[in-house]
Amino acid sequence: MRVDCHVHLSAMTPGNGSMSPRLSKSIPFVFLRHKFGMKPDASLDAPLVAVLKQQIESAGNLDAVTVLAFDAVYATDGRRDDVNTHLYLANDYVAALCQDEPRFLFGCSVHPYRKDALAELGRCVAAGAVLCKWLPITQGIDPSDQRCYPFYEALAHYGLPLLSHTGGETMLPNVNRCADPTLLLPAVRRGVKVVAAHCGTQSKPWETDHVNAFVRMALDHEHVYGDTSALNWPFRWHAYKAIFGDPRVMAKVIHGSDWPVIPIPHPGRLGLGGALAFFEDENWLRRDVAIKAALGFDDAFFDRAAKVLRIPAAL
Repeated sequence: MRVDCHVHLSAMTPGNGSMSPRLSKSIPFVFLRHKFGMKPDASLDAPLVAVLKQQIESAGNLDAVTVLAFDAVYATDGRRDDVNTHLYLANDYVAALCQDEPRFLFGCSVHPYRKDALAELGRCVAAGAVLCKWLPITQGIDPSDQRCYPFYEALAHYGLPLLSHTGGETMLPNVNRCADPTLLLPAVRRGVKVVAAHCGTQSKPWETDHVNAFVRMALDHEHVYGDTSALNWPFRWHAYKAIFGDPRVMAKVIHGSDWPVIPIPHPGRLGLGGALAFFEDENWLRRDVAIKAALGFDDAFFDRAAKVLRIPAAL
């Protein structure tokens, strides 16, 4: 079963989610609205869901996608920080979408500092969550903070994987520098299955790159994986060298796209003509899979996400 473990939506309707003016007026989001034919000031909720449904229906090379909720920023005392919350997507909204669409899998997001974190996690598990998603440098989480330890123990108890962003982040404002995958070692040591999103890659040339740290963790720890989300982006292309350079590392990566981030093929590996040919495919879910297949990712890679997330073969 082929699962894309890393797909995003946005919402602007109260109760579903929110987006700050800074984010909604940013170049990437203005481009996405134009690309998908959405009006500048219209809500993103239903139109973006419709686009995602259409793309997975027509992809032909995917069975399901994990749609990721996105929790707000919380201070260390457990208070919600609305000033620094630029993107929020409610767990209830995503869970409801996934109940209505069998090809959508529920990826919850629970900030470990919130006072009701353990209760919210339990509620999400009961609603069918297949993983918990964090973006530490945007949500204000330090994965090495002792405040996270009870949350890790709960994740281990439920057997719920933690998909945590590692490396740089461009589209969302950064509130801390917690990009190093080794900060997740306390989770690993408490029995949590960890997926390092983006394999620790930088998002801009001047950032610190953490690919080598991810590689060491993946080789040293049985339950550490990386996802390939946004690796078809020029500043993250270099991760392919580490992945293809060692079959042990290849066996520890799973498929993710980071949709609706646009997948851009690597001309150095595919040739200029081969790379340009992929731009004819307007379905970015399908294009991301096709690029990775052309690069040399095999069926075992594309099937691995379902196994890591323990998704049944028949949804």
